[in-house]
Amino acid sequence: MTRTAVVVGGASGIGLATAKALAAEEFSLVIADVNADAARTAADHLGARAVTLDVTDESSVAAGFETIGAIDAVVSCAGLTIPGALTELELEHWQTTIDVCLTGSFLVLKHAGQHIVDGGSIIVISSLNGRQPGAGMGAYCASKAAVTMLVEVAALEMAPRKVRVNAISPGLIDTPLTEGLALVPGLIDEYVENTPLGRSGRPEEIADMAVFLASEKAAWITGAAFDVNGGAHLQRYPDVLGKMRALMS
Repeated sequence: MTRTAVVVGGASGIGLATAKALAAEEFSLVIADVNADAARTAADHLGARAVTLDVTDESSVAAGFETIGAIDAVVSCAGLTIPGALTELELEHWQTTIDVCLTGSFLVLKHAGQHIVDGGSIIVISSLNGRQPGAGMGAYCASKAAVTMLVEVAALEMAPRKVRVNAISPGLIDTPLTEGLALVPGLIDEYVENTPLGRSGRPEEIADMAVFLASEKAAWITGAAFDVNGGAHLQRYPDVLGKMRALMS
């Protein structure tokens, strides 16, 4: 029987790597992304369907999942971060981060949960920052900590249908989202120095965990958040704010 998987934010970065990994497992794949052109390009390459979906707009999320229909697995990857000290952060930037990372996760859980088959799997990409604070990362840390709790609540509520809901918490991953970090002198070096395994991660390593959680091998796992970060949660978070201020001084 053909299984259908949806990757939200699947046109680039962790999402695209996850889409490729799920396609290799012979899922019928749907790539949902706010960037319609990138979604179509990725879908054409993988023999998948493309759906335009904006996680900050409930009507868009609802329509997207209604169009897709019954699904077996969903991976929610949409996210962004706008750094800034809490005493200086613009409300607009706080709200944008919350809208994408937290409200977006809620809307995907809500509408994916209405269409996922009994026994299906929902995976939400959280972050190391869901458990480890970082100066200058207040909005992102708050949103990702909330995402982790949201996943636990969803796991409880969907358990009667045997739907499993889990989170993956990456550390520093080499994606377009993190390319800007290289513009801040010493920041990536500090990330790596505080990662016991001594390097940044690859999108494919997060994708491998997502594929596992979508599979029957993870049939007794729900409500969990998996640290896939080279052990970075065991040490300290880089001084993002200090390095940004040094760059601007």
